[in-house]
Amino acid sequence: MSFDLKITGGLIYDGNGGEAIRANIGIKDGLIAEIGECSGDAKEIVDATGAIVTPGFVDIHTHYDGQVSWDQELRPSVNHGVTTVIMGNCGVGFAPVKPDDHDRLIRLMEGVEDIPGTALHEGLSWNWETFPEYMDAIDAMPHTIDFGVMIGHDPLRVYAMGERATAFEEATDDDIKLMQSIVTDAMKAGAAGFSIGRTDVHRTADGDWTPSAEAGLRELTALSSTLADLDHGVLQIVNDFNLEREGDQFDEEFEIVEKFVRAGGGKPASISLMQRDMAPNDWRRILDETERLNKDGIEFHVQVAPRAIGVFQGLQCTFHPMMAQPSYIEIKDKPLAERVAIMRDPAFKKKCLAEEPVKLAGEGSSVPPIADTMIAALELVANKFFRLGENPDYEQSADQSLGAEARRDGVTAKEKLYDTLLELDGKQLIYFPIYNYTEFNYDNVHKMLTHPAALPGLSDGGAHVGTICDASFPTYLLTHWCRDRDHDRLDLSRAIKFLSADGADYLRLNDRGRIKVGLRADLNIIDHNKLRLGPPKMVQDLPAGGQRLLQPVSGYRATFVAGQRVIANDEVTDARPGRLVRFG
Repeated sequence: MSFDLKITGGLIYDGNGGEAIRANIGIKDGLIAEIGECSGDAKEIVDATGAIVTPGFVDIHTHYDGQVSWDQELRPSVNHGVTTVIMGNCGVGFAPVKPDDHDRLIRLMEGVEDIPGTALHEGLSWNWETFPEYMDAIDAMPHTIDFGVMIGHDPLRVYAMGERATAFEEATDDDIKLMQSIVTDAMKAGAAGFSIGRTDVHRTADGDWTPSAEAGLRELTALSSTLADLDHGVLQIVNDFNLEREGDQFDEEFEIVEKFVRAGGGKPASISLMQRDMAPNDWRRILDETERLNKDGIEFHVQVAPRAIGVFQGLQCTFHPMMAQPSYIEIKDKPLAERVAIMRDPAFKKKCLAEEPVKLAGEGSSVPPIADTMIAALELVANKFFRLGENPDYEQSADQSLGAEARRDGVTAKEKLYDTLLELDGKQLIYFPIYNYTEFNYDNVHKMLTHPAALPGLSDGGAHVGTICDASFPTYLLTHWCRDRDHDRLDLSRAIKFLSADGADYLRLNDRGRIKVGLRADLNIIDHNKLRLGPPKMVQDLPAGGQRLLQPVSGYRATFVAGQRVIANDEVTDARPGRLVRFG
């Protein structure tokens, strides 16, 4: 047989979780044609000696819903071995949409997912109204990697209910019938599933509750039931079991989750899982309920992250510890270099540190209440603030925190944070692991990662661009958990299955996720020994000069999508084989 491409000499991890084998891979017409000697001729031969060869990774939790309409590269996911992403998580998205609601959905995405509204206003083409039209529009542009999209509850509710969607009103029977028909049309057009969000963390850029968070059980179950008779589709849920109400709401909220999932007629479902300081045992309760549902025949998964769910703070970022100081507010719109020069003046520093911070959250503000809480308790919260360093260390002990450093230096935490923000000419980033770091280690994360119902998720690729950079999760899993951690390491073969086949199986994507004859040639060639993450950097490459955090990575010799090379020695190529995945 002659091949379009032949990969030789690599150690193949096929995605099934078993022992690796050393063999060649022959690729023809975008598919894996042979695994073994592959003695035929090839138009191109890529030497993988000294590297591992893996299936392309499947990221089931991203937010490229806007970016996909203007950006062909889909960075940063493509830089971390991901060849298929799923968008439309957490109930947010940009379709369906009426012309008068464009700004409303931008404000929603800006607030919930921290994507600059100016970038969305300039980047979005809005050449769609219905969900199938949106799918056609984003499929018309070539991309590096494949993408699927779920229909989210927030734009659906706004489309059906208008102003009433965020006015604490229940959906009427007519509203629900309209929403059901829209979901059905989206699913028949190839949507991956349906997503909802019930959390008090998610707010619009105006500080309002999200439409999905206001929906009642009757509406939720009616919408999930539209998937019951279809032959494809998944249900995705984010719920922090709090919703700013008094008392323990876990049982009440999980009952809603369970009824929502059961109404879906057995469709696979997943929910975000993380440990929150304010409810440190809820993650265990979620796992208990997950095990109960699976024993009862419901395919219910938890989406887990390989590290803390945290944010970066800095003078270039969306948040930082000085942002509520009146003196800083006066200079906040000046260029970075000018702000740094002013802040280095001893008189300005003394005045700024002596001031009482102003309230940032409230009516009409996109700043979440947690920001005011954090700033008011800096002396305490600084004990969870860290520098990552040139070789990022996401698992540091409490005595490495900036709070501990302040005590050793005999200064207040506020002053230590002020000085830290000015390091690296004002480009220093302070890491705040909000979730998954209650005990200052990843022992509980290990339990989450190794749970049989776990799926890799929560990377939020394309979102929170001014505060996080978690699309690097696959690389972190392969380095920290499979190579560098001094205890409780994960087996490399199991980790690769986790990143590839597990997500594909959940989505019922039978044409990818494994290295197997007849499947798509979505592949990575990775120098695992040299695989490395650098510290995140702020770049200005979004429309309208918008900025985002990107994390340098090295060690990806090649990434192939349908047999075309989209990454060559860590750099994005000109190949654009990526298309919309139409499910069903």
